Amino acid sequence: MKIRAVIVEDSRLARNELKELIKLHDDLELIGEASNVDDGVELIGSESPDLLFLDINMPEKDGFDLLEMLDEVPIIIFTTAYDEYAIKSFEYNALDYLLKPVSNKRFDMAIEKVRAKMVDRQVDSPAIKKLTEGSQIFIKDGEDCWLVKIGDISLFEIVGNYTRVFFEDKKPMLYKSLNQVEEKLPEDSFFRANRQQIINTNYIENVVPWFNGKLKLTMKNGEEVEVSRRQSYIFKDKMSL
Repeated sequence: MKIRAVIVEDSRLARNELKELIKLHDDLELIGEASNVDDGVELIGSESPDLLFLDINMPEKDGFDLLEMLDEVPIIIFTTAYDEYAIKSFEYNALDYLLKPVSNKRFDMAIEKVRAKMVDRQVDSPAIKKLTEGSQIFIKDGEDCWLVKIGDISLFEIVGNYTRVFFEDKKPMLYKSLNQVEEKLPEDSFFRANRQQIINTNYIENVVPWFNGKLKLTMKNGEEVEVSRRQSYIFKDKMSL
């Protein structure tokens, strides 16, 4: 099993050091590198790597900014010369945190964690039964309960560790992550517009071009949704003849 990795690091010396460490592991494959956040986001979006070696301190935008810009986040190993970011890095679900200069032994330990994570993902990812538009889900929010058809839901939206569900004039909370919800949704009618929202394309009222190649959607319930640049290309392809 090859682990496809990318490096986002502004220091050429640090990138070269990581590349030499990667070469010592036959199951690691470096598929790209970037020296700044914007190039890193584009690289990750086009290559969908398994593993990201990410520097925290970079000019203009830092590593945390990069993670906020991603629609899908790979396994993260932070690399930095400063240890004060350690606690914050794990708030972003980083697998490990390497202080520069990175020793062979410490790098090896981090890669063992990556291998274990990859195996866990395979074990925990059996074929998932997809819902249909006619499927019903039970939602309980406080004292209120609903049995809702999937096809009647116009929008799912991240709220912390939970997901807000939009149907009719209701907006209850579902105690699952957006990624868990997405795995079961029918792909013909539901689309991941950005990192925070999944839309039901049957409820789109209007589409207009937006900034930097993005799209802005107005839903039939009046909600406005901004489609990320990467997802805008996919949306246009999905919705075309």
